[in-house]
Amino acid sequence: MEHDVIVIGAGLAGLVATCELADAGKKVLLLDQEPEASFGGQAWWSFGGLFFIDSPEQRRLGIKDSEELAWRDWMHSAGYDREEDEDKWGKKWAEKYLEFAAGKKREWLQKLGIRFFPIVGWAERGAVLPNGYGNSVPRFHITWGTGPGLVAPFAQKVRNYIATGQVDYKARHRVDQLLKENGAVTGVYGSILEPSSAGRGEDSNRNVIGEFKYRAQAVLVASGGIGGNFDLIRKNWPSRLGAPPKQMISGVPKHVDGRMLAIAEEAGSRIVNRDRMWHYTEGIKNWAPIWSRHGIRILPGPSSLWLDAEGNRFKEPNYPGFDTLSTLEAIQKTGYDYSWFILTQKIIEKEFALSGSEQNPDITGKSITQVLKRVLPGAPGPVQAFMDKGEDFIIANELDTLVEEMNRLSGDSLLDPGSIRRQIAERDEIIMNPAANDTQINAIHESRKYISEKLIRVAPPHQMLDSDNGPLIAVRLHILSRKTLGGLQTDLQGRVLDLNGYPIDGLYAAGEVAGFGGGGLHGYRSLEGTFLGGCLFTGLVAGKNIAEALGSRNVHSSDAIQV
Repeated sequence: MEHDVIVIGAGLAGLVATCELADAGKKVLLLDQEPEASFGGQAWWSFGGLFFIDSPEQRRLGIKDSEELAWRDWMHSAGYDREEDEDKWGKKWAEKYLEFAAGKKREWLQKLGIRFFPIVGWAERGAVLPNGYGNSVPRFHITWGTGPGLVAPFAQKVRNYIATGQVDYKARHRVDQLLKENGAVTGVYGSILEPSSAGRGEDSNRNVIGEFKYRAQAVLVASGGIGGNFDLIRKNWPSRLGAPPKQMISGVPKHVDGRMLAIAEEAGSRIVNRDRMWHYTEGIKNWAPIWSRHGIRILPGPSSLWLDAEGNRFKEPNYPGFDTLSTLEAIQKTGYDYSWFILTQKIIEKEFALSGSEQNPDITGKSITQVLKRVLPGAPGPVQAFMDKGEDFIIANELDTLVEEMNRLSGDSLLDPGSIRRQIAERDEIIMNPAANDTQINAIHESRKYISEKLIRVAPPHQMLDSDNGPLIAVRLHILSRKTLGGLQTDLQGRVLDLNGYPIDGLYAAGEVAGFGGGGLHGYRSLEGTFLGGCLFTGLVAGKNIAEALGSRNVHSSDAIQV
């Protein structure tokens, strides 16, 4: 055979695995349906957030964390309830992943030249509430350089191997079938797509101009999830979250279509936890879209008032940045696909961050000078651009005018100015009291006890209706598609399992297509920073185990993890 291993998908998991395989002397065929412009996949567009436990950054900020505390947070949030079946391997992967996040993960990445922003973020902060889900301490570490900075060392290493002939990379090669002989996967068959000038993330054509067939000793599927396929999202949507959204925007490019899940299933693979997915509730339409229905996620601090489409304040734990899954359920059960933030200029200046590498040019560009400008008065540049140009933003000096414009934007005229004024006034009356009988206000005060939160993330408590804190701002929020939490069930070597739970000879999976490990590493909820981490971990483990199964010819392989 010309190639030892075929890797399907040139995203982060595929690149990590390809590096590991090529380091071990394996000849790798790397296939991807997209043009070369999209080399690196979804990870390139990310904020670069990674989950670490008891990191130097946490310790410098006085954040007390441990693997035991992280495991308690993880287990409570994951809610594994299929442990003898669909959760069997996902939970085992979670145990190994937390060991990795508390141990060699950071050292491994640092050896590759990857560095981290010194301020640790607090995503999914719902664990501060009684019986809440999420992180009980900040654990969200932003890669210096965001997604492109995380992808770069792996992409460069693969390109170096392409130059030497160790890796054979073929863009516009779409796999349509896994080939099998005597029960083992032995290769792939697919379509060669017409060349495309589409830029990174842009929609590319699906015009077939030829076909291909390749064989190898092992095939690794690293093709991503279903976030760009709204039909498949709605098909798998669980009834516990209410009706599937009629209207959504997309947090991932159109090519994140989930095709390889069905193709692997046709070859005998088992898909588990189809009903588990992770879609954000703070989506806004991109005023400068790159792909179809392109949306951006707001990473909110805790202070905004969150109202449903009819103007009713959401109840605990459905506060900004606290519990994504619970808030998604609450929104969908209103019968509407959107909700509202109401906030002030002071809040937006300090608490609004936008997810994505292109929305954070200072950190993506590794510019300390530009990062320091974030402490200056005014909203960050990308946020201000949405305030000026985004269709979901409304700014007004008077509350009645704000509500009138909110009704005009939605076209539903559901909002009553008197009701909204009453709810804001009730909040304003107690906002300065840390012991108020309001869990959101309590959490705001608790968050500011962390120096990182107080400095750049959580605005000083203030009254919204005081004109000195204005103007008032309303933001219409959409459901934003993003991640697949279920997928191909894999064992701890990354081998794909069949319907009876046995490994399919020659077939492996890594990344989102494998539910970030075992077909469901996260269970029902993510603690955040674990999607990129799951791609790194599963790609590393699968690449290492494939190389060992085939017999290594070199000894350059990473010693970052042993499973």
